[in-house]
Amino acid sequence: MGRRENRKQVACFKLTGTGIKMTQYLKWLFFWGMVFATITVDIPLGNAQEDINYRLKWLFNTSVAGDLYALDMGYFKKEGLSVAVKAGSPERDAIRELELGQAQFGVASADQVILARSKGSPVIVIAQLFQKNPLQWIYRAEPGTLSNLSDLKGKTIGITYGGNDETIMRALLKKGGIPEKDVTLFSVRYDYTPFYRKRVDIWPVYINSQGIILNDKLTENGEKTGFFDPSSYGVRFVANSVVTSLKTLRERPAMVQSFIKALLEGWKESLAPENKQKTLSVLKKYDRDTPTDIREKQLAITRTLIIPEGDAHLGYIDREAWRQTEQIMLEQGLIPKPVSVTDILFQDGFGPTQKKQD
Repeated sequence: MGRRENRKQVACFKLTGTGIKMTQYLKWLFFWGMVFATITVDIPLGNAQEDINYRLKWLFNTSVAGDLYALDMGYFKKEGLSVAVKAGSPERDAIRELELGQAQFGVASADQVILARSKGSPVIVIAQLFQKNPLQWIYRAEPGTLSNLSDLKGKTIGITYGGNDETIMRALLKKGGIPEKDVTLFSVRYDYTPFYRKRVDIWPVYINSQGIILNDKLTENGEKTGFFDPSSYGVRFVANSVVTSLKTLRERPAMVQSFIKALLEGWKESLAPENKQKTLSVLKKYDRDTPTDIREKQLAITRTLIIPEGDAHLGYIDREAWRQTEQIMLEQGLIPKPVSVTDILFQDGFGPTQKKQD
């Protein structure tokens, strides 16, 4: 690691190159009820690089294009960080690794963050990657499209019991005033046969992953498809965000700043149309199983899910959507009591919640 020097700094930063400004860090710490006049930070000197573990939520695929792009294109290295980007899996819990000190950063969905918070975990959200949840339902558009919540009545709806799709669908049914007896909930597995054989009317998919494959297959058979998007009906259940621990944020603010700056720059460049071929090449390096044409379609859709609408910046933390996610979990008994979720969204610091500047 090389020689290190302990310095006391007041952490007040500006993230250049991303348009993200940092307000007073001490103000945020006061909000947490901690009075710090200064923060002790280890700062590597010279060309020494800090070793960082970054645990993703799932396997290497197009949904992590920006993470891999930041790694391969040297954005982390430019910030003096040696980052190991590690694939996730059901057996690899990013939040747990943060708690154990095995990782400094990770990716987790909002429900994971809120559930961990309800159990006392000191997890902090520093950026929201997906502005729109990729979880939707695919259906055959004939004999008709699903254009209202009331159109769900009488349908056989695929859900993964215990999964986010069950939580989201129950929130949709409640919002539409539809009793569960008016629909048939069908337990789905990895086998799409019930959908292909029309035993299930609408099937849960990630629109930038399986959704593309199922859509292509049905289209090849001459069938028209549609996607039922919960956010179109006011249910905004937050998907993946970047997290760290309160300890890391409190003790290493400069390192956290450098990491998130490099990461968001990697995401921005990976989604830029002019860098499309570079991004596809990076993805192919890590994911050799996905056909090139499918990967290209996945990237195009992922772009629409990551880039915020309006004048918000990449990585924008949508506080209202987080509040709604917490409320949905509370109403469905997934957490015993409110966790004050907005308290763990680090947007009064360098969390990317500022509007675009001309």
